[in-house]
Amino acid sequence: MEKTRVFRMPFSSIYPLYIQKAEKKGRTKKEVNEIIFWLTGYDEHSLQQQIINEVDMETFFKQAPHINPNASLIKGVICGHRVEEIEDELMRQIRYLDKLIDELAKGKTMQKILRK
Repeated sequence: MEKTRVFRMPFSSIYPLYIQKAEKKGRTKKEVNEIIFWLTGYDEHSLQQQIINEVDMETFFKQAPHINPNASLIKGVICGHRVEEIEDELMRQIRYLDKLIDELAKGKTMQKILRK
């Protein structure tokens, strides 16, 4: 089975787009990082290593220290699909991150975004 194109995309090329989307709406890179840290378990150093190493999205999520157990609380529609109904685990994790960044850009509080 051929890998989905998004799986092969370098995280380092998508990360600036997340920041740009957030900053357009008055949010910050720090908040984007906080979301990534919460979802994946990366910290500042390990996130930068993934960016420097230009890992693809599949590797980024496979090497994540831990996916937050509360990620399953992320619900809603992203790219026309309900995230909670996406069967492929990797695609669901990618869409979780997309959904969280969308919520940030839409002005939700960090407390709500991080499912606290």
